Amino acid sequence: MNTRHVEIETYLGPITIVARDEAVTGLYFGQHMRRPPQEAFGPEVGDATDPLLNEAVRQLCDYLAGRRRQFDLPLAAEGDSFQHAVWDIVKSIQCGDTTTYGHIAEQVGGRGLAQQVGQAVGANPLCIFVPCHRVVGSTGALTGYAGGLKRKQALLELEEPPASDAGRLF
Repeated sequence: MNTRHVEIETYLGPITIVARDEAVTGLYFGQHMRRPPQEAFGPEVGDATDPLLNEAVRQLCDYLAGRRRQFDLPLAAEGDSFQHAVWDIVKSIQCGDTTTYGHIAEQVGGRGLAQQVGQAVGANPLCIFVPCHRVVGSTGALTGYAGGLKRKQALLELEEPPASDAGRLF
């Protein structure tokens, strides 16, 4: 396997993007809960020398600049079947929208699974690319985010539609 990574500096702080063979397998903030050890990322490569990482960096930078609302990258997260079921639902949340852990739980087997859904969302190794920041608490409150609540808030604000698009006058 050919595992490698690139690190970029963003207004959210440093971000590491990891790829294995022909798929992106991780996106981690510098201070990230459940961040694997650095050795698991393989060697650092220049994004310009790696077409896949170059494209991942380009799409991420476009997103963070407000020029992109979805990603078109080959993704390969490691996880169990329940995690993948949750992540597939999370991938389908449109930019500018949010959903709750309870709503996802209903889709994967019942509201009683909300805590397990929260654990699966928290284990998402592809933050931003699989937009777990769009999952909020039952009251709409921001809860848990592997990159920290300030980053979650910043990402949601980035995706907020302009006032005219949201039907607001002011």
